[in-house]
Amino acid sequence: MNFLITLFLVFFVLVAALMVLVILMQRPKSEGLGAAFGGAVTENIFGAQTTNVLVKFTTWLAGIFFVITFALSILYAHRSTASSAFRRELMKQQAAPQTSPSPAARQPLPASSPAVSPAANSGAGVSPAASAPPATSPR
Repeated sequence: MNFLITLFLVFFVLVAALMVLVILMQRPKSEGLGAAFGGAVTENIFGAQTTNVLVKFTTWLAGIFFVITFALSILYAHRSTASSAFRRELMKQQAAPQTSPSPAARQPLPASSPAVSPAANSGAGVSPAASAPPATSPR
């Protein structure tokens, strides 16, 4: 897939550069940049019908340009869909262990919580004052 994208990008740049050159070579009615390339040179190469040849060539290049653009958009969309499906599968596998945590993971770390919870008091090495039941109010 990446090879196709690279190949289409190379053709895309080549077609764009050719299109710029052909458009600049065309002789407008007001004698703009087309005269800078020498109108006589293009007439000698392509004949007296230079305008028709350059217009047809520009039309073909524009069509190829749009087809390559459309193909690149499809390839990029397909690549992003494939990577998002892969990403969803990874997220599914990563979320599965988190739904059933181990008993050690349920107990909060003493350094992270200043209050002592009853689940953390069940371990060895806990002072009797910290594990005393809470005082109940008289009725």
